[in-house]
Amino acid sequence: MKSRRDEVVWRTTGLGYRYPSADREAIDEATLGVGAGEIVALVGPNGSGKSTLIRLLVGAREPNRGQTELLGRPLSAWGALEIARRVGIMAQHEEPTFPVTVRELVAMGRYPHLGAWRRPGAADRRAIERSMQRCRVETLADRSFATLSGGERQRARLARALAQEPLALVLDEPTAALDIASEMAIWELLTAQAAKGRTVLLSTHNLNLAARYADRLILLHRGRVAAEGPPEAVLQERTLSDVYGWPVKVVAHPGPGPDQGAPQVVTLHPESAS
Repeated sequence: MKSRRDEVVWRTTGLGYRYPSADREAIDEATLGVGAGEIVALVGPNGSGKSTLIRLLVGAREPNRGQTELLGRPLSAWGALEIARRVGIMAQHEEPTFPVTVRELVAMGRYPHLGAWRRPGAADRRAIERSMQRCRVETLADRSFATLSGGERQRARLARALAQEPLALVLDEPTAALDIASEMAIWELLTAQAAKGRTVLLSTHNLNLAARYADRLILLHRGRVAAEGPPEAVLQERTLSDVYGWPVKVVAHPGPGPDQGAPQVVTLHPESAS
């Protein structure tokens, strides 16, 4: 499935967006591509434009200039349901407006295929059960979503996105505020999905896990692409220190494991910059 990476899922050219009354561009001249079967991580400081870029890529916001293509077709030519059938989205913050069980939440992922009136069929039920199993929430199926821990909630929300059976997953900080085990479980799930050929685009503040799991990083700074490429090309000490405004050192992951040697960022005491 990895051979599909020569196919481009998203391509942007000169993409720009400014929020009303803002004094600068939230996204400024962003030109980038995301290939099929890749894990691509958007990284950068708070306010660098990661969430805004995600919203532009899924059609949740209209750019002020530039263009985005999804699967070789201008994003503006896609309908919302067409996008939803191909892209599973996991927003950064979400609380259901009414009580739902885990199974009911995951079943919402089938809506793009069902529409407003058609009832779920056997294929839909199989997709729901399969997604819950992949995300290890099948034993929580009858629990209220509101009673779950942070890690369980994230796995349930990821199961809903997988139930869409999309070509690509887009996740905005999917591991924020999770403990080590929960965070690692999400990354492992995403790696397994990419191994099957599904594209994964996510934003994260965890540079070190992004370097271990992502194929490519896109480093944003004040709405611009400051660096893009494999982790070892992006995670350069001077670049990171300039973008984050803090001295860092980059070292190799000691291993053992397949990610041995991956660049890892160590923050330094501010006196080290003098």
